[in-house]
Amino acid sequence: MASFTVIMLGAVGVGKGTQAKKLVDSLKVPHISTGDILRAEVQAGTELGLKAKEIMDRGDLVSDDIIIDMVRNRLNLNDAGRGAIFDGFPRTIPQAEALGALLKELGLPDPLVVSIELPDDVIIERLSSRRVCINCGATFNLKTDEQLIANHKCPTGTPNVIHRDDDQPDTIKRRLEVYREKTAPLINYYKKQGALRPVSGEGSQDEVFARVLIALDPGLI
Repeated sequence: MASFTVIMLGAVGVGKGTQAKKLVDSLKVPHISTGDILRAEVQAGTELGLKAKEIMDRGDLVSDDIIIDMVRNRLNLNDAGRGAIFDGFPRTIPQAEALGALLKELGLPDPLVVSIELPDDVIIERLSSRRVCINCGATFNLKTDEQLIANHKCPTGTPNVIHRDDDQPDTIKRRLEVYREKTAPLINYYKKQGALRPVSGEGSQDEVFARVLIALDPGLI
């Protein structure tokens, strides 16, 4: 079975998390979120976790060196022997360079970068219609799931479906601006390497997923 290292990029609301989960089932490699790794290391009380907790308790950002060491530990687990799907990492050029060096060190393939793209107006409409149960995390679309919202059976026993403040149109516009400012250098970095795979996020989840697979390797379809 082929090896893959995939980096998922995309603004809030484009569905990259959903597509990453679908890729796990298709490629049989783990979905790696540095946020999840960080929480796991802190909870386990590892040396790296204790260092990170001390830094976070001071209100500082965890350094790239610590994050990369955590990623190294995660990639050394058996389920990552053929690669991984990264979501939310790397975020900067130094992180991208460090990840590239780590992949070579571990004998894993260079990353293919799937950038899921949608027009701003589509993202704004999609997120403005989003409703979330803050007790269980269930997500709904007001336009298509109105009955589901009304009938939501929260596992906690107390449904609380709200329209989050960060899903207001003005806030979404600002989040998109910040995303593009921060991600543009990373997109250009991978574009120059020939690793960038832009994919339209329009259409159903299955339609987008088919484009993702073709972008990675037409033989996966």
